[in-house]
Amino acid sequence: MTAPKKMLIEVWSDIACPFCYIGKRRLNAALDGFANREDIEVLWRSFQLQPGLVTNPSISIAEYLASSKRLHPDQVAQMNQRVQQMGAADGIAFDFAKVVVANTFNAHRLLQFAQAQSLGDAMKERLLQANFTEGANVDDAATLQTLGEEAGLNAEAVRELLADDGYADEVRRDMAEARELQISGVPFFLLDRAYAISGAQEGALFAQAIERAHSEWRATMTASATPLAES
Repeated sequence: MTAPKKMLIEVWSDIACPFCYIGKRRLNAALDGFANREDIEVLWRSFQLQPGLVTNPSISIAEYLASSKRLHPDQVAQMNQRVQQMGAADGIAFDFAKVVVANTFNAHRLLQFAQAQSLGDAMKERLLQANFTEGANVDDAATLQTLGEEAGLNAEAVRELLADDGYADEVRRDMAEARELQISGVPFFLLDRAYAISGAQEGALFAQAIERAHSEWRATMTASATPLAES
């Protein structure tokens, strides 16, 4: 088997997960500070925290969380405030008052399509920002059309994708693999299938893990490229 040309960092995450947004920013910051960034490819894997959720723009995310998690509204408010404070440190302006209760399956289909066009990171960022800071309905076809175009995708290709079930199998494949790997929470980062980071950890941890995984990956690549001595 031919070794990959780049070291892979696979990230299972959901567009409706605020910690996934924070984790993405911290991963990206660590990669921006890594000297061998060109050696690394990030793959955004699909994961749904609430796959059976029915999109309902008529209720607030606070009402949904209070009902689904059986929490008092004050507890929800405190929880969201803590996340807002965490996000602010990473340049994210969470606005939970605007967040729309929406199923993310179609958004994941769009993300998978964008990734196939080498626009996965831009699409992921755009979806997260739209969901958490702009109050966009990420299950609405017209909204996803606009977001896809803003991320650099061809308008007609996005229109065709959203009108059909394109990349649905890829989304389901990622979620099935997450079950096989016993991933129960996100974000979940898998570096070169050798090191795992669960949750939106501090940036220093991402930097250390990337350095270690890359060092071992490079050693493996060097060894595989060294010809065997003639007998």
